Amino acid sequence: MGKREENVFSSDYESIKIQKNSEYIVDIIDNGFEGEGIAKINNFAVFIPGAIKGEKVKILIIKVLKSHAYGKIIEIIKSSKNRINADCESYKRCGGCNLRHINYDETLKIKQNIVQNLVNKGLKNTISVKETIGMKNPLHYRNKAQYPLGTDKEGNPVIGVFARRSHEIIPVKKCFIQNEYAEEIAKYIFNFIKENNISLYNEKTQKGLFRHIVIKTGIKTKEIMCILVINGKKIPKEQELIDTITSKFKNVKSIVKNVNTKNTNVILGKENINIYGKKYITDILGDYTFKISPLSFYQVNPIQAEKLYNIGVEAANISKEDIVFDLYCGIGTISLFMAKYAKKVYGVEIVDEAIKDAKENAKINNIKNIEFIAGDTEYVLDDLINNRKIIPDVVMVDPPRKGLDNKSIENILKIKPNRLIYISCNPATLIRDLAKFEESYKINQIQPVDMFPFTNHVECVAVLQLKQNM
Repeated sequence: MGKREENVFSSDYESIKIQKNSEYIVDIIDNGFEGEGIAKINNFAVFIPGAIKGEKVKILIIKVLKSHAYGKIIEIIKSSKNRINADCESYKRCGGCNLRHINYDETLKIKQNIVQNLVNKGLKNTISVKETIGMKNPLHYRNKAQYPLGTDKEGNPVIGVFARRSHEIIPVKKCFIQNEYAEEIAKYIFNFIKENNISLYNEKTQKGLFRHIVIKTGIKTKEIMCILVINGKKIPKEQELIDTITSKFKNVKSIVKNVNTKNTNVILGKENINIYGKKYITDILGDYTFKISPLSFYQVNPIQAEKLYNIGVEAANISKEDIVFDLYCGIGTISLFMAKYAKKVYGVEIVDEAIKDAKENAKINNIKNIEFIAGDTEYVLDDLINNRKIIPDVVMVDPPRKGLDNKSIENILKIKPNRLIYISCNPATLIRDLAKFEESYKINQIQPVDMFPFTNHVECVAVLQLKQNM
């Protein structure tokens, strides 16, 4: 398969070595965890971003490690029927949606296959992963837009997105996953900053005022929050900026200054100063109204989130006799979905502001059979079970990318709830954790949901039932 055989050599028991800067013609045999193409050269795996299963491509080897190598496409010799012309000028450098060159239906199959491969390697029992649930219209789906501000190499002000694996800002003419209205507002604010010579933050010197513009949108309510992330507390011509935003964009219901003076990659600081309208906006998910504040987490794709939650709640088969734990509950979205079926729901979340919003959301929706608790899930779960002696019938978990901690897994296995619903944004840690439950639980289904179209990310709902003899 190697084209330049003078650059390789063999040993008795090793695969033929591959050298950096060598060129090869390869067949793409699969797509990997990040959507990249996978080829084999003398049984040595090579990962090639932008390649699609079924293609024949000429590649340049750019990095060689002990177990695998990385290549880049020089020429596509045989193109996949699923390859499409990307509609975005920036996607190759941006990295925000790295599957934009692939037909959407095929991206859903790739995501299903990613999860299935992890299941095959990580679980003892044979489980067929369901087909990924996609979107009818997978464009402009994000309800939160985050735009870094800075200067380009010539010192000109720039707004856009960070280049893949760097902090270079790429100007974006049009983004096909961001809300179009939010993009218009962000660019309007940026032009005001530029026209009034207001300084932009420089990461190297840590000087300059404006760091980010963050726009949150209520997809159903159309309410908009503008968050101005600044390296300080005062904005020159602040009232003029407020007046010009609110006069042009009537749906803006909240403007917040977020103070972030730390040398950090974290976008939002902890201090919020409300300078216009409400301190929050609202949105509707399912039958419920949710309050969204600057620091609270809310699913960025509420259309798919509603499908995701309905799958989880339906699979949980909750009755009026059931006590439910919702761990990593955020602002209480899925807690509210479950409450109308349950006797009592306990929601646990480490972010104080999210719990405040969750309590407010319960009030707004007149739901009284929920108790929200702020704290680290590991310790709160331990307290609920071992001190308060509350034993749930159903446990719903929606942890961060790192998955569940061992203590929480031990506690769940100790009490053995009849049903366990695991919502995950990271298939790798999902399967790692499911393997620890396999002895006690039957995994009834794993359902991928496409929360982030044209990216390699996939959300999953895993449904577990306690084995009868336990």
